[in-house]
Amino acid sequence: MSDIPDALEDLAERLAGIAADMDDLGFEELRAAASGGDPGHLATERRLLKARRAVGRAIAALRTPEGDDPVSF
Repeated sequence: MSDIPDALEDLAERLAGIAADMDDLGFEELRAAASGGDPGHLATERRLLKARRAVGRAIAALRTPEGDDPVSF
């Protein structure tokens, strides 16, 4: 029998690290926009936020036991 639950948790942990990196980049873009830099910083921050939310949903899906999935497609 394979250890799928542990593999799913490993993926969720890796995605959590990616999400943290996205958060850091988003804050950098907000700081750059607030300092009067290129207005493209806000657009980049919005893209990062959208992607970060998707990663958050993926983490939740990996950590939700089968049959308890709060997201229906």
